[in-house]
Amino acid sequence: MAVSRHATITGVGSSLPPRLVPNTWFEAKIDTTDEWIRSRTGIEARHFADDGVVTSDLAVDAARIALRTAGVPAEQLDMIVCASVTGDTPFPATAVWVQEKLELSCPAFDVNAACAGFSYGLAAATAFVEAGMADTILLIGAEVFSRILDFTDRQTCVLFGDGAGATVIQANDRPGIEGTVLGADGTAAEILLVPAGGSREPASAQTVAASRHDIWMPNGREVFKRAVTEMAAACREVLEKNGHTPEDVDLLIPHQANARIMVAVAERLGIPLERAVVDVAEVGNTSAASIPIALDRAYRAGRMKEGDLVLFTSFGAGLTWGATAMRWTMPGVAA
Repeated sequence: MAVSRHATITGVGSSLPPRLVPNTWFEAKIDTTDEWIRSRTGIEARHFADDGVVTSDLAVDAARIALRTAGVPAEQLDMIVCASVTGDTPFPATAVWVQEKLELSCPAFDVNAACAGFSYGLAAATAFVEAGMADTILLIGAEVFSRILDFTDRQTCVLFGDGAGATVIQANDRPGIEGTVLGADGTAAEILLVPAGGSREPASAQTVAASRHDIWMPNGREVFKRAVTEMAAACREVLEKNGHTPEDVDLLIPHQANARIMVAVAERLGIPLERAVVDVAEVGNTSAASIPIALDRAYRAGRMKEGDLVLFTSFGAGLTWGATAMRWTMPGVAA
């Protein structure tokens, strides 16, 4: 009898630009304070990339760490998947620039589901592995969000940071990724978007002057409410489908958007905060990179052990969301 193929995470890595931008940096630009930002978001600082540093640079740095952690040479990769909305170029995909910098020859493509990009990318990578179309996949979430921020909009510019997180996904006869549920609601697309730069509103001097190539969030309260509702519901659904309850979860790793959102999701699920990763304080919201960055940092802090049930969940523009349940198979970090 053929052995069932499972997909599991065998390597993790992350990369944050060295430039740390504290909340006080914004005080000279907009009507805000360090206390206002902390109390509403839990964010104290974030990292911004220097001029000339592009998304694929951070992605490659994170990828090399993940590959080293997995003990996998880059040449073994069958595929590269990159989740990002701030790619090096509109096309080709950022994954192709990563492939070029790693000097590889393999299929490479991007996933655009905004802050839910890692969930969507993980579902795709898992499907490729389980179908036997790939044995080893590099899945990256990478963003340079500082390039699409309007620094006159205090509601959005204080939230986001730059960074990349990477995972190595491999075929295994041991169960790893148990399942993913995904969702989307295009009827609410207008409440969180970058309006211009596509065929709907081509770039022009007017769109640039109006900051319509930057992120717009005209209804932040609705985004907050939907994020809590959809992430909690997705978590319950993926747990139920795989025979678990929230009490079984050893570690919850939500999209690192806002500390208040993450606390609300954990409370709604009944998962104690000590079993959740809230890593937004010095990282900020790194969009599609947030879950793999938080995952890497949690792993290196010794927060997971083999056999733990780990739950990922995300929410982003689209609106899009997802949740993944997996049995952790990597050994703990050596002391």
